[in-house]
Amino acid sequence: MARKIIPFTQKAGCQGICCEASTSILEQAAKDGVKTYVQRMENMSAQPCLFGQGGTCCRNCSFGPCMLIDGVAESVGICGATPATVAARNFARMVASGAAAHMDHGRETALTFLATAKGETPFEIKDEKKLHFIADLYKVKTEGRRKEDIAIELGEKILAEFGQQEGALVMTKRAPAKRQELWKKQGVIPRGVDREVVEIMHRTHMGTDQDYRNLIFQATRCAMADGWGASMIATELQDIMFGTPVPLRTMVNLGVLSEDHVNIVIHGHEPQVPEAMAIVSQEPEIVAAAKEVGAKGINLAGVCCSGNEILMRRGIPIAGSFVQQEVVIATGAVEAMLVDVQCVMQGLANVAKCFHTELITTSPRAKIEGATHIEFELEHALETARDLTLRAIGRFKQRGKVRIPDRKMDVVAGFSHETINYMLGGTFRGSYRPLNDNIINGRIRGVGAVVGCDSCRVESGRVSTTVVKELIANNVLVLVTGCVATSCGREGLLRPEAAELAGPGLKEVCETVGMPPVLHMGSCVDNSRILIAATEIVKEGGLGDDISQVPAAGCAPEWMSEKAIAIGQYCVASGFYVVFGRTFPTAGSKVLTDFLFKEIEELYGGMWAVEEDPTEMAQMMIRHIDKAREALGIQEKKERVLFDMAMRQELDAV
Repeated sequence: MARKIIPFTQKAGCQGICCEASTSILEQAAKDGVKTYVQRMENMSAQPCLFGQGGTCCRNCSFGPCMLIDGVAESVGICGATPATVAARNFARMVASGAAAHMDHGRETALTFLATAKGETPFEIKDEKKLHFIADLYKVKTEGRRKEDIAIELGEKILAEFGQQEGALVMTKRAPAKRQELWKKQGVIPRGVDREVVEIMHRTHMGTDQDYRNLIFQATRCAMADGWGASMIATELQDIMFGTPVPLRTMVNLGVLSEDHVNIVIHGHEPQVPEAMAIVSQEPEIVAAAKEVGAKGINLAGVCCSGNEILMRRGIPIAGSFVQQEVVIATGAVEAMLVDVQCVMQGLANVAKCFHTELITTSPRAKIEGATHIEFELEHALETARDLTLRAIGRFKQRGKVRIPDRKMDVVAGFSHETINYMLGGTFRGSYRPLNDNIINGRIRGVGAVVGCDSCRVESGRVSTTVVKELIANNVLVLVTGCVATSCGREGLLRPEAAELAGPGLKEVCETVGMPPVLHMGSCVDNSRILIAATEIVKEGGLGDDISQVPAAGCAPEWMSEKAIAIGQYCVASGFYVVFGRTFPTAGSKVLTDFLFKEIEELYGGMWAVEEDPTEMAQMMIRHIDKAREALGIQEKKERVLFDMAMRQELDAV
C-alpha cells in the first residue's frame, strides 16, 4: 500500500514542495502507487552520510574509502592525507564537475553559433549589436563585413579558447581593472577553458597536490574558466543567435499545462532543442495533425533551465522547477517530455511508465535506461523537432485521467544586463546611473543575488522565497536565476505588483520604473549576467572601483548541484560574499572551512558562509551590504532635494 504524503501544513519541517498544486499531485500519485522522489527519500536513511557530506571521505584510490574525523589524533588516510587535504580535493572535484557542465554547454553553444553563421542550422543572427560588441572584444573586424562573416571568425576564435593552453580568456577583460589586477596577482586568470578542469583532476589524483590552499587555488582558476569563460560565452552567443531577452509576461506552475492541447515538456539546460521545438510547434501542418487526434494544437512548456531559456526569449511558460519534474508527468497530461543534459532525474523513466508519457533523451551525452533516445542533430534540427512533435501527437489519444491543478501565476521575465540598462534610461540615455544613485541615496539598500537549484532536502521553494521576501522588505533589489526564479514566480514575486512587499525605498523605485522588486535574469548559465551587472555598477561610478566594494551579496538557499559550487567559487573570486543553505561540502574540515569562510577574503575580497535558517541568511547578506555601505560612506539615507534654478546653475558652474 502506498504511503500517504502528509500535507506540509500538518508536518512541520518535512521535505517536499511548498507549492500546494504539486503537493496535491504527489499525494494522488502516492495513492496510485506511483513512486517519486518522496518515496525514494522515505526508503533511504533520514540523514546523508556525515563523512561524505562534510567532505572527509576519500575514495580516490583502492586503499579506501578512508573516512576521516577532523580533530581526532592520527585521523588521516592510509596515504597520510589529512581531513583538510581530502576535503579540499573533494571540493575541487565538485568545482571541476560543475564547471565542466557549463563548459560543455558553452562549447555546444559555440559550435551551434559557428554552424549557424555558416547557414547549417535553422537559427539566425538576431542581435547584430551584441555580435559587434563581442566581436570587438575578440578583435574581430566588423566594419564593412557581412554579419555571417563576422560570426564565423568570432566563432572560430571562441572555440579556440576551449583548447587554449596559455594566455588569458578574453571575457575576463570585461571585469573592473582593479579586479583584473587582483586576479593577475593571485595567478587565477584561466589560461583556457578545458585545461583548468584537466589540471584539477590531475592535482586531485592520489599522491599529487596535498596542500589545501594550493588545491583551492586551482579550484578558483577552474571556476573562473566557468563564470568568466564558458558561461559568459554561452549567454552571449545564445543572445546573439536567439535574441537578447527583453521583459515579457508569461506564466509558471502546473496550471500552464492544457487539457485540450498536446502537451510537450522540455527539460534540461541547452536551448537548441527548445528553440527548434518552438519554431515547428505552430506550423500549420503540425497544428492540423494535432487537431486530427482531437487536440486544439500544441502546448509547449518548460522545466528547469531549458524552460528558463525559452521563457526569457519566447514567453513559453514554465510548468515546473527541478523538484517538480516528476510531478509534471504525474498530472497525466504530458504526451512527451524531452530531456537533454543536467539535473534530469533517472526516476523520470519509471514515473513516465505509469502514464502515457514518452520520455525522450536528445543528447548523446545523456541517455536514460527505459527512455527513448532520439538524437538531436543541428543539421536536421527542424526535421527532428517535427518528428518529436508528431510522436507526442500520437500519444494524445492514450491519455488516462488528467489532473491539472488550477494553479498558475503570471510573471515578468527577461531582465538581461542590456534590458536593465535600457529600462533605467532608454535607448539614447541607457545607463546604470539611476540604479547607482538610488543605492547611494539609500532608497535601494543594495543588490542581492538569490540563485541556484531547489532541493528535496528542504521544503522546496519556501526557503528561497523566504530569503527573497526578507531582502526586498529591507529595500534590497533581488536578482534571480535558475530554479529559484521559478519558485519566486510561483509566489508572485516576479510581477510589478510584488512591489507591495518591498520596503518603502525599493517600492518607490519599482513603481516609478514599473519593474518587479525581483528580476528574473535567466538560467543557471546566465549567472554571468550578474557578473556583468556588477561590473557595470562599478563602471558607472560612486560605489567603489571594484566588485568587492559594491553593496551586494549572493546566496544559494537550496543548492543541490555541483554547478552551484563552481558558481559560488567564481563569485567569491569576483569579490562577492556568498551564503549557501543547509550544508557545505567542507564542513568536515575546520581548517579548510575557516580558510574558505575567513582567510580567502584577504585574497579576493569575497568569501563563503553557510546558514540553514532563511531569515538569518537574508540578514547575513543585509549586514554585509550595510558594512559595504558604511565603508563607502553612504550608510545614512540622503533626503531628496528639489533643485531650483539657482542651485542648477551653481551645479553647472562646478
